[in-house]
Amino acid sequence: MSFEVKGWCPGALRPMVSGDGLVVRVRLPLCQMTPLQAAGLARAAQRHGNGQLAISNRANLQLRGVTEASHRALLDDLATLGLLDADLTAEARRNILISPFWATGDGSTDLAQDLTARLMDLPDLPSKFGHVIDIGATRVLAEASGDLRLERGITGGLILRADGADLGQPVTKQTAIPALIALAHWFVDNGGIIQGRGRMRALIQRGIAPPGASEAPAAAVPPPTLGQTETGTLTAFEYGSFPSDTLAALAALGHPLRLTPWRMMLIERLSGPAALSSIPGLITDPAHPLLRLRACPGAPFCPQALAPTRPLAHRLSALVPPGLTLHVSGCAKGCAHPQAADLTLVAGLGGFAIGIAASAPDVTGPFHPAEDLLTNSNLFDQNGAA
Repeated sequence: MSFEVKGWCPGALRPMVSGDGLVVRVRLPLCQMTPLQAAGLARAAQRHGNGQLAISNRANLQLRGVTEASHRALLDDLATLGLLDADLTAEARRNILISPFWATGDGSTDLAQDLTARLMDLPDLPSKFGHVIDIGATRVLAEASGDLRLERGITGGLILRADGADLGQPVTKQTAIPALIALAHWFVDNGGIIQGRGRMRALIQRGIAPPGASEAPAAAVPPPTLGQTETGTLTAFEYGSFPSDTLAALAALGHPLRLTPWRMMLIERLSGPAALSSIPGLITDPAHPLLRLRACPGAPFCPQALAPTRPLAHRLSALVPPGLTLHVSGCAKGCAHPQAADLTLVAGLGGFAIGIAASAPDVTGPFHPAEDLLTNSNLFDQNGAA
């Protein structure tokens, strides 16, 4: 299986070429947008792209179908909305994921803003290197991608943990960001970057222990289900994608919107899903079978995909038992779902390879034609296991 690892993620200032035009990724401050910003982004997606948007697994908003000719006008709109970084360096370094359940006064937004203010104090890091702020009452981002993680420790205080390490360094709200910057420099000084790339977990797996790590993180909780939370109402979209009209309708509700790494959207202070019933394209039922699916855009929308993905995933959805997940990937990179799924199908030149409890890069042949998979009732056995 052949594919190109680009080693970087798209942004607004540095979009990525895809099969349907440029993909522009907007990194929302605090992973949140006001109703005014949401309405403006909906208009921008329609005017300058193909009107399709998506939530990434790092809680960023992607606009698709942007052209070289329309990109400049899109940047002007993003600047007017307060959603454009000063330059490429600032944009690349502002790779910060914050728990969508942050609450005023819990310190999450203060740490995010303090880190944003000191991004230029970080060393030059690989493009995919990111930071996670997960210091709420429960640790909900344990499975989310991030290299330097500010979390609650097992004793209730704050810790700074290198991704892949069992223990973290105790910190306070005052010392957390200086300690994070120091740990980023430690990553570089200890050979974490190889040929311009590198992740903290890979460095830790080489047996190099981070300094000051002495406390375990608090217990992690599983990703939330749709519906009412203390912060608002969670809703989802098919594969995390939706048209600009849906975003415009959500903006018209008048509530701030928060993006999540589970490709869900949290509508602040909205009590229950009843107000969402008239908005097309939303998934509000936590038992909806499409929530069991993971699939990238696939061919022809991604130039690296070797086959269409979402039509196959959609047709297989009835075979996926509740509680299990199916991941259909257009290539072996597995961009839509970096983790293992109960059943993973990876496209190749001869069809799809099948992996059980595996991530896409770990799945190899043999390859099976898509039509054969559709008639194979044993993809998931009767016990609900892949």
